[in-house]
Amino acid sequence: MIQDKPIRSSEVPSHTFSVAPMLDWTDKHCRYFHRLLSKNALLYTEMVTTGAILHGSQDRFIAFNHAESPVAYQLGGSDPADLAQCAQIIEQNGYAQVNLNVGCPSDRVQNGRFGACLMAEPELVADCVAAMRELVSIPVTVKSRIGIDEQDSYAELVKFISTVAEAGCDDFIIHARKAWLKGLSPKQNREVPPLRYDVVYQIKKDFPDLNISLNGGITSLDTAIDLLHHVDGVMVGREAYHNPYILAEVDTLIYEGLTEIKSRHQIVMELIPYIRQHLQQGGRLHNVTRHILGLFHGVAGARAWRRALSENAPKKDADEQVVLDALNNIRL
Repeated sequence: MIQDKPIRSSEVPSHTFSVAPMLDWTDKHCRYFHRLLSKNALLYTEMVTTGAILHGSQDRFIAFNHAESPVAYQLGGSDPADLAQCAQIIEQNGYAQVNLNVGCPSDRVQNGRFGACLMAEPELVADCVAAMRELVSIPVTVKSRIGIDEQDSYAELVKFISTVAEAGCDDFIIHARKAWLKGLSPKQNREVPPLRYDVVYQIKKDFPDLNISLNGGITSLDTAIDLLHHVDGVMVGREAYHNPYILAEVDTLIYEGLTEIKSRHQIVMELIPYIRQHLQQGGRLHNVTRHILGLFHGVAGARAWRRALSENAPKKDADEQVVLDALNNIRL
């Protein structure tokens, strides 16, 4: 078991647990790995812009292994027609949800007029949601902050939520921090503005018919379970990436499943066939192994495991034997 103290799953209602969309991290290899850890957690793609989908390679930006399902696709954009067209492509390719990014504060995103800056334009976000919902039957969700810059009053957040909800959005994922669009980097925007879980709790109270999920600062399943007594879902980001084995108990503790919790070694062995297939298709070992460096976090030999993969997996002819050899560093 992962938790230091036991948690009775009967005390926890069944809610949505998801792994956040993370640029350069939650690609198809990462999601396949995470799915081995949890059958039920909702997984997200990296954010992809409408332009990349409409004018780029759909094999690169759309194709995915259906063993990853359920997967939500996060879109970046602000043109209702483009978003609707992309949402239709996303649904046709088997994704479970489409999510509009209204939370990313980076300069690049702002220059493209999407991400967190859209919180200042709730009517436009509503138009985007309505356009997507007209063409797809899968859920259209929105991920936002609690505010931006000086537009961070509770009344302004209520206006944003109510305006977008009237367009047909029933599901909101709220990062419980405001975003500063100028002066803070994306990394600082994940750490400097204080967490305000109370604001998200109040939104759930004021909009009881909406599905409200909370994101931000969640580093354990203990915390996630506590939060699920106030909101409908939790989204875990960097902790799930750097310490992915926390996902192994999600099905048991969050979804009240009776499945046996897999060992870390079992997860590695289940990943080996996927690695072989990836290599046979011309891929590089490092494409997959970069996502599993944290699997043995806190276990004796974890540092040697990470070093073995980091040094050997990027080599041109590296194959699955690198992973099997790295396992020898782990002391049971």
